[in-house]
Amino acid sequence: MSGIGRFLEFSVRTADILESLHFYKTLGFAELEIGDMWPHKYAVVSDGELNIGLHERDFDAPAITFVQQDIARHARSMSDHGFEFSFMQLDEDAFNELGFPDRDGHMITMLEARTFHLSDGDESDSQCGNWFELTLPVRDALRAAQFWAPIAPTLLEMREEPTTHMRFGADGVPLGLSESIAVEVPSLCFKCHDRHALMGLLEQNGMAFEKFPGFEGAFVAIKAPEGTVLFAFEEDFLGEKYEVDESGDVRDFPR
Repeated sequence: MSGIGRFLEFSVRTADILESLHFYKTLGFAELEIGDMWPHKYAVVSDGELNIGLHERDFDAPAITFVQQDIARHARSMSDHGFEFSFMQLDEDAFNELGFPDRDGHMITMLEARTFHLSDGDESDSQCGNWFELTLPVRDALRAAQFWAPIAPTLLEMREEPTTHMRFGADGVPLGLSESIAVEVPSLCFKCHDRHALMGLLEQNGMAFEKFPGFEGAFVAIKAPEGTVLFAFEEDFLGEKYEVDESGDVRDFPR
């Protein structure tokens, strides 16, 4: 089975979209122009690599959202492979979407088209630095990998100590599976270029943060108004690439 589409955004639910929008813009994210697909209040912020969709509505969030243009055909293929959908809307007169959870309950959403426009300008990193991973807390990384490997077939990096951590390439999103108890919700990880400047910005603006939160050497965990957690590091905690075999396969995960 092929991948689930191109990564679009990390979709989060907010009770006050203006408050969340102000938070991310203060950190240096740029607001993008949105389309008219959604009836609810919606905004997107970006650093040029990571797009965060702010949705002022109730839904199973956060969600990792992908664009799959041939969504109906792909839904049939996924059903044949045993995927069970939490919701599905496939109609010629509607904006088509579907969603399904992974084995740890994290929501994955597929849409038939983009919901915002990419900027013509050259976005630079936010004050958080270079985004390098969307991290999912999992009970068992190897078991979680059995789910993700068919739809995100590239294993980028892997580490077994001190806790198992695996990073997959899911067509536009570096996706981490972490057994660390310090990761409680799907979180965003950044390699920060200027630690002192970031800490000064957080303190100056009264943002919620925790120093040295205990995750892989992160020097700060920042909490957005809607609850999203952003970890900042001085270095990527996974340095070595995982070896692939001669066929190009990274690993066979037992079913």
